[in-house]
Amino acid sequence: MNIVRKTAILSLLILHQFAYAQNPVEKLERAYQVLKDDAQAKHAIIGLCVLDANTGKLLLGKNEEVGLATASTLKTITSATAFSLLGKDFQYQTTLAYSGNLGPDGTLKGDLIIIGGGDPTLGSWRYENTKENYILQQWVTAIQKAGIKKIEGKIIGDDSIWGSQSTPDGWIWQDIGNYYGAGASALSWRENQFDIHLKANTSTVQPVSILKVVPEMPYLKIVNELKAGAEGSGDHAYSYLPPDGNLAYLRGTWALGISKPGVSTAVPNPAYDAAFRLQDTLKKIGIATEIQPTTARLMAANQQTVPAVQRKLITTNSPTLSEIIYWFNKKSVNLYGEHLLKTLAWKSGKIPTTANGAQTEINFWTEKGIDKYALNITDGSGLSPATRVTPMAMAEILFQSQKENWFPDFYRSLPDNNGMKLKSGSIADVSAYAGYYTDKSGNKYIIVININNYNGSGINKKLFKVLDALK
Repeated sequence: MNIVRKTAILSLLILHQFAYAQNPVEKLERAYQVLKDDAQAKHAIIGLCVLDANTGKLLLGKNEEVGLATASTLKTITSATAFSLLGKDFQYQTTLAYSGNLGPDGTLKGDLIIIGGGDPTLGSWRYENTKENYILQQWVTAIQKAGIKKIEGKIIGDDSIWGSQSTPDGWIWQDIGNYYGAGASALSWRENQFDIHLKANTSTVQPVSILKVVPEMPYLKIVNELKAGAEGSGDHAYSYLPPDGNLAYLRGTWALGISKPGVSTAVPNPAYDAAFRLQDTLKKIGIATEIQPTTARLMAANQQTVPAVQRKLITTNSPTLSEIIYWFNKKSVNLYGEHLLKTLAWKSGKIPTTANGAQTEINFWTEKGIDKYALNITDGSGLSPATRVTPMAMAEILFQSQKENWFPDFYRSLPDNNGMKLKSGSIADVSAYAGYYTDKSGNKYIIVININNYNGSGINKKLFKVLDALK
């Protein structure tokens, strides 16, 4: 064989190997196989769906038609549905009003009523115009402007428009007492959470001390059963506090030397807390009412009804839906998802339950060609392990979302993960990512990767190794 022919054959082999090595789909398939063969994935199901973002063509699918627990990647579907049905400029409204009569001396012979309108941001620290002190000051100013100097009635948190069930079916007991498991109330307040500051001690008498509760929750009793964890073992503390309860148990371990100040716990009755904070603020400026605050839900349990409104004092608007979804996805705020799902039912003329919101969402995407049996949705945030969606269905929704005028706001809300715009998700033995990636050559991909029932730790790094094959 002459030298020219040898050189030509060698060149062809090199070019073939180079092309093979550079094919991202083939690299991705090999990386998937490495993950599949990993000991942590021995008993797991791994779903992978990669689409060409320009055409929607399936480039690689592995278990893409298997329904898997989504964890927080479900938020991409909740967001896209809310944008489509509510509009990116949608806002919630909360109204402060009073019943009864206001006398010439400034005595209100009636009740102050905070009428909840489903706003998940009321009292939230994330926006300038929703912060607790800002909202309270607006309410106080409106009360003073109306000439109210004394209240003979009570302060009522009216949480009636969404019924009595705040926690979705399918959520687990270990979650619902913690901040990320706070239920959606028609009158949510300060994202329905409070903080308990902790310190682990070497003492066997009091292994973990409660330093303070922020804000103070005088109407709750906290039973501390926490154990001190070994240094470096982290936060394994959970609050067990049911909706409408007044007794919280802290259980688990809190590490010695941990840098975190404490844990965030779900407020059991946010409408009551909003009324309580307004009453406390008014008391400080000399507008007192001696009757305990209450809520529409508590009144209904005692066969009482919220009195008719005599006069509205002030209505506050939430941030726009685009602003809400920005934080919903960036910080994975479960509460926002549950509010949005109920809102989908409410604004569609249905009874505002989680189940009706989920069905509204499924019906919407079914009409757009998504197989309804690929969408087994039971909540809005993905906290429920009962929610199951196929990777293909999620990828198709991400593909269709690109065509909408709200897509830039949706895309902006997705976190930066591994150099990609991906929403992450994680619950027990579930880890997932869903979103978009544009490579250096301008090729655009839609990616959904999901592993259920894995064993061990560090799985996210292994998922990223699969996704790195596209780079």
